[in-house]
Amino acid sequence: MSPSRSLIALTAALCLAVAAAVPVGAAGTAAPRFGVLQQAALQSPRALSATMLAVAAAGKRLVAVGERGIVLLSDDGGARWRQAATPVRASLTAVQFVDERQGWAVGHLGVVLHSGDGGETWTKQLDGLQLPALFEQAARADAAAAPAYRDYVQLLADDGPDKPLLALHFQDARRGIVVGAYNLALGTEDGGATWTPLSARLPNPRSLHLYGVAVSGASIVLAGEQGLLLRSDNGGRDFAALESPYRGSWFGLLATRGDRLLVYGLRGAAYVSADRGSSWTQASTELPVSISGAAELADGTLVLGSSAGDLLVSRDQGRSFQRRDGPPQPPIAGLVPTQDGALALAGLRGPQRVDLAAPPAAR
Repeated sequence: MSPSRSLIALTAALCLAVAAAVPVGAAGTAAPRFGVLQQAALQSPRALSATMLAVAAAGKRLVAVGERGIVLLSDDGGARWRQAATPVRASLTAVQFVDERQGWAVGHLGVVLHSGDGGETWTKQLDGLQLPALFEQAARADAAAAPAYRDYVQLLADDGPDKPLLALHFQDARRGIVVGAYNLALGTEDGGATWTPLSARLPNPRSLHLYGVAVSGASIVLAGEQGLLLRSDNGGRDFAALESPYRGSWFGLLATRGDRLLVYGLRGAAYVSADRGSSWTQASTELPVSISGAAELADGTLVLGSSAGDLLVSRDQGRSFQRRDGPPQPPIAGLVPTQDGALALAGLRGPQRVDLAAPPAAR
C-alpha cells in the first residue's frame, strides 16, 4: 500500500493541509527516522496559533490537541490558552476525557497518550514501534485470525511505524477503543495499560481507513473510507457491516442524546440514525464541502463544522441544518461546547471561541 494513499486520506479526513507527518521509511531505519516519538513537544508562544486538530472538555477545562504534539489548555471557556507538556512531537489527531481528570489523545505514528490530571501532564501508553509485537502476540493467541494479524505485521515491517490513529472512544476510565489508517484498531480494558488488536474482528477486507468511533446504547459504531460503517453489539468481540446510505468517506460520528447517531463526511454529507445505524435519514446541509466536526449543545442543538470554516446549526435533532450567517471561521477540524454555552473550535489558526448567541463578527 502506497504511503501517498495514507497521506492523502489523512489530509482529507482532517480537512486540513497539515504537513506534520513524518516521512515513511523502512523498519530498519525506524529509530532515527521516528525520533519524534522520543522527543517532548517544544514549548513556544507560537503554540497558541498552531494547527489544532481536535478539542474536548475535561470538566470545566478545555483541552485542544494538534500538530507536533502540541496540547493547549483553557480554564475560562476558550478565552485564553496555555501550553501543556507532552512527551512526543508526533501530531495528535483526537482527544477525549471521561471526566475532569482522565483523558486520552491519539495521533500520528500510532501514538496514544494518557493524562490523569486534566491534561496538565501526559504519559505515552502506546506508539507504532510497539505495534508489531502486539499484532504478533495476537496472532499466536488466535489461530483463526493469525493470517490477518501477520499480514499487518508485514505491513508495519515494510512501511515502518507510520500508521496514524485518527479517532478514539472511551466508555469510562478503563474501557476504550482507538482506530486509524489501514483498518488499525485496538481496544483496552485497563485504561490503556495494555492493548489488544481488534483489526481482524472488523469486516473490512480492503483495509479502509477508520475515521470515527462512537457508542450508541450498547453498540460500538465505526465509520470510515468509502462509506464504511461497522457495528458491534457485544462490546467489540465482533463487528458486522452496516448498509451505508452514502459511498463517499465518512469523517466522524457523534452519539447524541436518545441514543441517536450523526455521521458526517465528504461534500456536506450528513445522516442521522435512531436505531444504532440500522437505518439512516439524510440531513439537509446544502453544503458542498466536507464536514469535519460535530457537537451537541446542552439544549440538544447540533452543530457541524466544515473544512471551509462554516458552522451549521440544527434544532430539529439533525433533520436539517442552517448555516450560521457571517464570515466563516478558519477551516474547522473539531468543536466542543463550553460550560457557558459557546463553542470551542480546533482549526488551522489555533483554538477559537465562538458565541453562537452573539451576532457574527467580521474578520
